[in-house]
Amino acid sequence: MVAVPRLSHGILSLNIQTKEELYEAYLPYIINSGLFIPTLRSYHLGEEVFMLLELMDEGDKIPVTGKVIWVTPKGAQGGRTPGIGIQLSADDTTLVNKIETYLAGTLNSEKKTNAL
Repeated sequence: MVAVPRLSHGILSLNIQTKEELYEAYLPYIINSGLFIPTLRSYHLGEEVFMLLELMDEGDKIPVTGKVIWVTPKGAQGGRTPGIGIQLSADDTTLVNKIETYLAGTLNSEKKTNAL
């Protein structure tokens, strides 16, 4: 199941309820890390985005700012989910640490090790 954002007054809202949804949305391989946000709304590369993130057991919504670094349009080849990839602000280190704590072990399990 993919987390589906709701749009309200120009602010995106993303509700991530499971570790699997968080793993699918988190982009650790871009500068400052990032998030994939499924949306049908049209965005342009470089556009600033503001959203409120509901992250699993967190009581409060987390304000997140970022810059659109890719767009997957509706009807994209291969049946990919339409949405945007955002690069998080350099100020979002607390959020990145929180996400990586939730995903501890999951991210490390995909790293290749060199066998002797």
